[in-house]
Amino acid sequence: MNYRLNDKIINLEPYEPISGTYKIRLDANECPLDYPEEIKAQIRKAVDSTLFNRYPDPMATAVVNAFSAFYGISPELVTAGNGSDELIFLIESAFLEKGDRMLVTAPDFSMYRFYSSICEVVCDTFFKDELFNIDIDAMISKIKSESIKLVLFSNPCNPTGGGITAEEAIKLVSSVDALVIIDEAYMDFWDQSILDKVEEYDNLIVFRTASKAIGSAALRLGFAVANPVISRAIKAVKSPYNVNSFSQAVGEIIYNKKEYLIERQKMIVKNTQMLYNGLKAFEKDSDFVVYESKANFVFLKTSMAKEIWEYLRQRSIVIRLMGEYLRVTAGTAEEVEAVLATIGDYISEVRK
Repeated sequence: MNYRLNDKIINLEPYEPISGTYKIRLDANECPLDYPEEIKAQIRKAVDSTLFNRYPDPMATAVVNAFSAFYGISPELVTAGNGSDELIFLIESAFLEKGDRMLVTAPDFSMYRFYSSICEVVCDTFFKDELFNIDIDAMISKIKSESIKLVLFSNPCNPTGGGITAEEAIKLVSSVDALVIIDEAYMDFWDQSILDKVEEYDNLIVFRTASKAIGSAALRLGFAVANPVISRAIKAVKSPYNVNSFSQAVGEIIYNKKEYLIERQKMIVKNTQMLYNGLKAFEKDSDFVVYESKANFVFLKTSMAKEIWEYLRQRSIVIRLMGEYLRVTAGTAEEVEAVLATIGDYISEVRK
């Protein structure tokens, strides 16, 4: 047998998230609360009525309608995906050709670049400044001068929590010929969305997800929102039955709970601020640099990152270690208090 994997995948390693059982998990930017019993009862009823021997609705009509009503946009503009990851890979592979150039920012969500390597396109990087801000004018200049065909970045940003304003986003979109994809996975926690502007531009796609503020990471449900021409193209190239019936049914139920979702979103924003304030207070007694967040997590820099991560893990609290940076998800108020207290314990021990 002489078969050999090709060069672009031969050295890839499967993604392996932190494994094990922990009392407090603040590493994946998930919603800290599961559905209440009232909603779970409706989900069980939906499962009982699911025809498991039939393929799902190829257009995910019911959940797309619920999503569209939640955000006040036309369903015609929305394509549902098996998580935003499917949509990222789908659009990079379909809208670009081998050798085309795309642009991502750094730091940002690593999967944007990963999928570009599988799609065999050239992925360039626009580096943020030392405070993780984007110089929009410089970015526009780079896109124009280097024949960039597609631009993709998260706003607010994962992992930094920073973001550009709606005005800056529109300036970018309206100044370039490239397709601009803005991943608004965390925009439910901020007020600078351009979701309602997609029909005004022929080069804009906005991603949204059910995995963060909507609290449905288990469903793997994402959405691409764009003008009718782009939306039709995405629907044409996606797999026929890409979103399973269970995710469609549950997603429809969840997006129809607008009042509940908004109240929970407010709670998460409040807890994020509490987390930020608590971490910021440590700056006077440590080398912490804590960055303001528009998302549901807080990003910080410290020379003690690995030691703090391990100290927390040993006490059944897990956060995200990223070199000399830590990313801490805002959990419940009790979880925020616990992680702050434990970090405080570590700093006190170090100062002895």
